Amino acid sequence: MRIALVENHPRIQSVFAGLERALVLLTEAVAGLLVAAEIVLLLIGVISRYVFRHSLVWSDSLASLLFLWLAMMGAVIAFQRNEHMRMGTFVRAASARWQPYWQALSIVAPLAFLLLVCGATIDYIVDESNLTDPALNISNAWRAAAMPAGVCLMIASSLFQLARLEHWRPLLAALVLTFAVGVGLYALQPVLGEIGHWNLVVFFVGVVALCVFSGVPIAFSFALASFGYLSIATKLPLLVMASRMDQGMSQIVLLAVPLFVILGMLMEMTGMAKALVAFLANVLGHVPGGLSYVLVGAMYLVSGISGSKSADMAALAPVLYPEMRARGTKPGEFVALLSATAAQTETIPPSLVLIILGSVTSVSIGALFTGGLLPGLVVGLMLCVLVWWRHRHIDDSAAEARPRAREVLRSFWIALPALALPFVIRLAVVEGVATATEVSTIGIVYAILAGLVIYRRFDVRRIWPILVGTAALSGAILLIIGAATSMAWCLTQSGFSDALADIFAQLPGGKITFVVASIVLFVVLGSLLEGIPAIVLFGPLLFPIAETVGVHPVHYAMIAILAMGMGLFAPPFGVGYYTACAINRINPEEGMRPIVAYMVALGVGLVLVAAIPWISIGFL
Repeated sequence: MRIALVENHPRIQSVFAGLERALVLLTEAVAGLLVAAEIVLLLIGVISRYVFRHSLVWSDSLASLLFLWLAMMGAVIAFQRNEHMRMGTFVRAASARWQPYWQALSIVAPLAFLLLVCGATIDYIVDESNLTDPALNISNAWRAAAMPAGVCLMIASSLFQLARLEHWRPLLAALVLTFAVGVGLYALQPVLGEIGHWNLVVFFVGVVALCVFSGVPIAFSFALASFGYLSIATKLPLLVMASRMDQGMSQIVLLAVPLFVILGMLMEMTGMAKALVAFLANVLGHVPGGLSYVLVGAMYLVSGISGSKSADMAALAPVLYPEMRARGTKPGEFVALLSATAAQTETIPPSLVLIILGSVTSVSIGALFTGGLLPGLVVGLMLCVLVWWRHRHIDDSAAEARPRAREVLRSFWIALPALALPFVIRLAVVEGVATATEVSTIGIVYAILAGLVIYRRFDVRRIWPILVGTAALSGAILLIIGAATSMAWCLTQSGFSDALADIFAQLPGGKITFVVASIVLFVVLGSLLEGIPAIVLFGPLLFPIAETVGVHPVHYAMIAILAMGMGLFAPPFGVGYYTACAINRINPEEGMRPIVAYMVALGVGLVLVAAIPWISIGFL
């Protein structure tokens, strides 16, 4: 039996479609303007500070306020476009008869979370209204209002999607299942309270796995588990959920993500990417797997500029992916290699994770910067060995012929403005012209000028779609990070981190056992959390233990960061892997098989770094 409300009543259907379209246009208009405003705001801040020697004390506060609104509006657009990342392997394996049931569940489960958290976001506004932003001299309620606004818009979008379902039985089944799981967990509240930390397994393993493998978007899977834990296993106020998500989504350094997404799109639109790839192809195109080596090396060079792995991937992927795909690289192979290269670059300075790790553990940041270069290089070489192994049986005759020196030189001069961009960006950071977040605006201006003056390619009609598309992609990524941040906070408040530290301090076997256990721990933490929350949570606890058992703090830092990188990009739970898929709009399951080999290569590199301390501390 079909749902007849919309399909069998043309007038209602017309009104329904009109309302939905108005909602989409409104959200896209707000999001696109917010992206443009962030670019202008950060650029004004750079010019004011560097040219006029006058810092705008209010610029960071306003950028942070607008960024939360951008993240929420982008999440709404991603919801409307069905672009939130999800694991669809088991859903697609189901028969056609069961597909509508999974589809209904993927809408109902997020809707359940949105309805449950809506009240908490309103309480969050009330709580924040008591505070005033000192730089802007306005109530923090203006910022906090982004949370319920985004939640309500996603609820409306959910209802529109449910009304379009063809059958009522899948909808009813999804509603019953979601209600039954929620009521069942609530009924088990006394039992969950008695089993201590094992309730973390119920929520952060059981609930997350159930949702993820059922096709529920990753962000909502994490959010449902965190909300369930807070509401059932604790007596904490639920506005904490909104507060933690705000904290995770609106970190000012993450503003580099949408801006570097725009930079990558501008490079493609202006012809800079085409010129760059043409030169790289002339240099390495005749080598089997040549552009794969380029990807590994390029990620090593640009890492740390933005302070975010997501932003690094967003800057490189639009440049290399189209050409690699044209040369026969499968989407899954590309996203697997991109994830692996991103996983190994956070030891390379100037890395935000290194800076934060040094600040919370009192380890010299200068020493971390010195010690981080070689471990990243070692792991990168392991990836190159794997690339060579995978392409070793390709006949050289199948590769492109080696171009003449004159052709290489000509392509170099054409690509020079594009080749100079990473150096311009890095120089701006080193010389203090701009922060790691602001520097992306310099790259955007540089790309626009290069397109207008040098390459003479700049399609104004594509600017608005780029702004809206950037907002949607950023919203999908940031909502995952926000939900993961709430999970991190729950783990802290549960006392799990302190108990874990006690266990590690009592491990038998000394140094070797401690290092092995740390690798396992940080891989698991990396799959659940962003690197920064994990470092802040466990760094102060575990680094003193490492010194006690005889592990140099810089060496231990490299082990921890590389292990978290592996976990962050290891499916099915690794947030970074889904970010890489989102940036390239690649189905996550396409990279599941190829990424296994790359994770093995990363593991070999990690073992080498762990077993040979000189790699990390030899140049200190």
